Amino acid sequence: MVSLIAKTPCDTRLPLAVGGVEISEVVADTITSVAPFAGQEAPVSNQLKSQVGALLTSVNQRAGPVLWFGHNQWLVMAAVTLDGAAVTDQTDAWAIVTISGEDAEDVLARLVPIDLRGAHFSEGQIARTLLGHMHVAISRTGKHAFEIMAMRSMAGTLVHELEIAARGVAARRG
Repeated sequence: MVSLIAKTPCDTRLPLAVGGVEISEVVADTITSVAPFAGQEAPVSNQLKSQVGALLTSVNQRAGPVLWFGHNQWLVMAAVTLDGAAVTDQTDAWAIVTISGEDAEDVLARLVPIDLRGAHFSEGQIARTLLGHMHVAISRTGKHAFEIMAMRSMAGTLVHELEIAARGVAARRG
């Protein structure tokens, strides 16, 4: 009998501290995709409020465990049972990392084609964008903190790209 060992997407690659940033992995217990059927947004939102304490968010917003994730689609960082929506377990599909510290914006500026400075991208906002050549979702979770979600198969590349960019920013700082 083969004995399997569960591994997180970033396994032994994280945590890292480079210059003015720390990069660490977030291991989600459950990630659920929610896509309300036509005309069911309000009832589904009310069900979410009673189950996880947050409503469906508006475009590019995050509220507690509920993240806007595209046209008529949200991710919920919890297990939910909903009537009136397509609900899919996505837990094993995503690698999630946080990057925090004074240089986090500068590191991401080297990799992401959108402006993530605090004046333009405030806490609670989320964007689907590119990081290098990967499709990711980035949300600001604090003044100097971001959460990045990439497909699990890209976890190694995500960590590598963040580490190289952090080393570049640290080298410029001297």
